[in-house]
Amino acid sequence: MKEVSLYTEKERGASCPNRLFVAKKPMFLGSNALLSKIKRRYGVKKAGFSGTLDPFACGVLIIAFGQYTKLFRFLKKSPKRYRATLWLGAQSDTLDIESVQSIETLSAMDEERVASAVTSFEGTFRYTPPRFSAKRVEGRRAYELARSGKRVALADTVSTIHAIRFLHYRHPFVTFEADVSEGTYIRSLGQAIAQKLGCSGALSYLERIREGAFSYENEKALNPLEYLSPPENRYLGDPENLLLGRKIYKSDFENRMPGIYHTIFDKYFAIIEIDDGDRVAYLLNKVELCSY
Repeated sequence: MKEVSLYTEKERGASCPNRLFVAKKPMFLGSNALLSKIKRRYGVKKAGFSGTLDPFACGVLIIAFGQYTKLFRFLKKSPKRYRATLWLGAQSDTLDIESVQSIETLSAMDEERVASAVTSFEGTFRYTPPRFSAKRVEGRRAYELARSGKRVALADTVSTIHAIRFLHYRHPFVTFEADVSEGTYIRSLGQAIAQKLGCSGALSYLERIREGAFSYENEKALNPLEYLSPPENRYLGDPENLLLGRKIYKSDFENRMPGIYHTIFDKYFAIIEIDDGDRVAYLLNKVELCSY
């Protein structure tokens, strides 16, 4: 098998439109609005992002151009790390400062009690997602129904809080960091902490610091091979079979166990799936590797 050769930017020039990087979304700007700005800045047409952030939230947003927009489901994106500040006594339908209806004046609490309430949520977290969320209800987003005044009934969900750290308490604000499974609503976690302390609460700040292996590095172009979840599996047959998308067989791979893998050939890679029989399916084929 030929070794992969990552060409320099000068050698590749503008011939390779693929790029994977992390942008930092500012507060009060929608994820789609940020993507539009990025497309204009880089002069690209085909671009996408993974993991929508609420307009109120800021932080890490994974961006891809060209063929790399097809990679999102194969990337190492979990666990996710968030830093949040919870405003104790604030009542909000959206569970954040975008729609605060009232603010209850509370007496300061013992810091140890607050810290204990925060860290008690490490482990399995069962909750009802917020009405103002992107969850789908009968084909529509929950927030669309909520904003139109319709009743939204969401089923309970379960997330994993891998780790949660109490950072500081400056009454009435509690700041914490949490490493969580994909799909966790940090606004609901903040509400649950406030309820454990016997009051209402809403997030006044929310930042996504990491998404699995991804963190913000000034939009540096990333090598996708370093961020793929499927492990590498060497193809031992003729690389031209992969280049031309021909039928391939389990017997031609170094690892023949069923599973999803990536395999490298020339300046491309493919993502393939081996089943229990001899079938090998292309999930993505002939994705060009770009270096910048």
